[in-house]
Amino acid sequence: MGSTLEQILQHNREFVSEKHYEPYKVGKFPEKKLVILTCMDTRLLELLPQAMGLRNGDAKIIKNAGAIVSHPFGSVMRSILLAIYELKAEEVCIVGHHECGMAGLAAGPLLEKVKARGIEEKCLNIVENSGVDLKGWLTGFHSVEESVTQSVQLVTQHPLMPNDVTVHGLVIHPATGKLDIVVKDGQINPQFA
Repeated sequence: MGSTLEQILQHNREFVSEKHYEPYKVGKFPEKKLVILTCMDTRLLELLPQAMGLRNGDAKIIKNAGAIVSHPFGSVMRSILLAIYELKAEEVCIVGHHECGMAGLAAGPLLEKVKARGIEEKCLNIVENSGVDLKGWLTGFHSVEESVTQSVQLVTQHPLMPNDVTVHGLVIHPATGKLDIVVKDGQINPQFA
């Protein structure tokens, strides 16, 4: 049967030769002028765009573990800013989800798994000695609503964020697709304040 990569490449050869790509041809600018940061959870791959009424080409979608903007000058924030300045996005949605693996994630058990996979203590020390708070970096959040709110605040307060871009925070249910507003136009929903 082969590796997953071999299966992907075989499928890709057929996909290209049979021109199955044609329905997906769109421009590089998001039609709805929207950039979304969401979680990499597999349940959201097709559910999130469907629940939001999005088609291919409607939005720029950025994914990471937990839909978290963890640093004002990290790759996620850079991607959001590029979507705004280079790709004409005018609105940002940060979409977390219930039952997220980052909720309650503790660094200790994760670091034990790292060690069990053969990463030596000296490698962990190299990371910590480079100025990274490894335990803090590998710790999740307690509340998805709180995490979404913090990420929205980091985006809206960024010194390079233009004032005319609206930023929203939502939480999606990974089974039903139901969306709850946590932050709308920068204003925190009183239910989650």
